[in-house]
Amino acid sequence: MASSVTRFGHARWSEVAVLAGPALLLFFGFVLLPFVMAVGFSFTNVKLLQTDRIEWTGLDNYTRMFGLKLVEAPTAHGAAEPLAPSRQWRALKRAAPAEFDGYQFLTDLSFGGKRYLVGARDPQFLRSIANTFLFALLVVPLQTALAFAMALWVNQTFRGRVVLRTVFFSPVVTSMVVVAAIWGLILHTEAGLANQVLRQLFGANASQPDWLGDPHLAMLSIAIMSAWQGAGFQMLIFLSGLQGISIEQYEAADVMGASRWQKFRYITLPGLKRTLVFVGLSTTIMAFGLFTQVDVLTGGGPMDSTSTLIFHSMRVGFREQDIAYGSAMTLFFFLFVLLLSLGQKKLMERLGQ
Repeated sequence: MASSVTRFGHARWSEVAVLAGPALLLFFGFVLLPFVMAVGFSFTNVKLLQTDRIEWTGLDNYTRMFGLKLVEAPTAHGAAEPLAPSRQWRALKRAAPAEFDGYQFLTDLSFGGKRYLVGARDPQFLRSIANTFLFALLVVPLQTALAFAMALWVNQTFRGRVVLRTVFFSPVVTSMVVVAAIWGLILHTEAGLANQVLRQLFGANASQPDWLGDPHLAMLSIAIMSAWQGAGFQMLIFLSGLQGISIEQYEAADVMGASRWQKFRYITLPGLKRTLVFVGLSTTIMAFGLFTQVDVLTGGGPMDSTSTLIFHSMRVGFREQDIAYGSAMTLFFFLFVLLLSLGQKKLMERLGQ
């Protein structure tokens, strides 16, 4: 009688297919196949509603993402006030349209005693990358510190700590669309709760910041909201790490007369070394995927100050129907996150030695 033992143990191939088949079909249909199609589309000029006009364009979409042009700014003569950098760029473009074809003004730089104008084939893409890094720099330390503080609080023994853990975690299980809509009402310039509190504290003539309409405040406002919404998840990870530290270490420190700060510095922090690295890097990866908050609250504005890499790729791919270029941007994002994840793995292996 033939043996039914396979390399899966005592399970038959038919049983494996029945159990794993649906999951594998979903993975193939919704993950693997779209990824392969995105890779192929990124080398073409396919449009969302014009699939009959597909042409192979090679690396054009990738050169469009990072295409830059640097020219020396014209020197102002006489007493006339010099033109703004953007107007200088337009003047140069009118003078030599073929040389500046496909490039838009990005910014101006000064070095070596000279001033230069920088143009890009897609300035919004480069601004979106800068905004994505800015958001990560704002939200990662803020969310990590908030989650760490909450974990230290609820790790203590007191009545109501279970309820407090539930309260801290509840924003995580709430839809981000709902959270963003509520925060949009809170941050409203005229009727928002935030500015009403400012009026109550500092008088009717107190400054009323335009939290979502000011280019200098919009990204900070989104970062604060995102840190508040996501800190509960990291809190659970920190709480698990805190409860994994042996209680005997704290008891020995008490016998030796260590202060609370010394116990925190020499026991808690070293015991959470791997947890801190994991939380920091996982939060960074999630921060680079910022989309929903921007889509609901600001739509990428004001003045592209909150446009991120994912938001820009979605806007190009679906609203502008340029699937090819949107696919190239998402593939770039995938490779970046992959490298970041590999760096996390290497760092975790070093810490484990």
